[in-house]
Amino acid sequence: MSVNADQVRHVAKLARIAMSDAEVEAMVPEFNNILGWVEQLGEVDTNGVEPLTAVIDNQLRLRDDVVNDGDCRDDVLKNAPDAQHGFFAVPKVIE
Repeated sequence: MSVNADQVRHVAKLARIAMSDAEVEAMVPEFNNILGWVEQLGEVDTNGVEPLTAVIDNQLRLRDDVVNDGDCRDDVLKNAPDAQHGFFAVPKVIE
């Protein structure tokens, strides 16, 4: 599999990146090198290898899941443009 200049332009358009013709031509071999590395990875025999989530076997330190409302309602409502009865007040949208 190889990439041509039109495909690089298409990828740049999808990513919304403006590229000059010189930049497009410079990216063609870069994309092809990346695809070559991916093809090399496909050649590796991974039979019998368990999938990893991390290279180092770490155990997460767990804590009790305790419900806590934070008790900071008044501090949060200080940022509201309009608060009524301990809640954010918003304009009515539906008649």
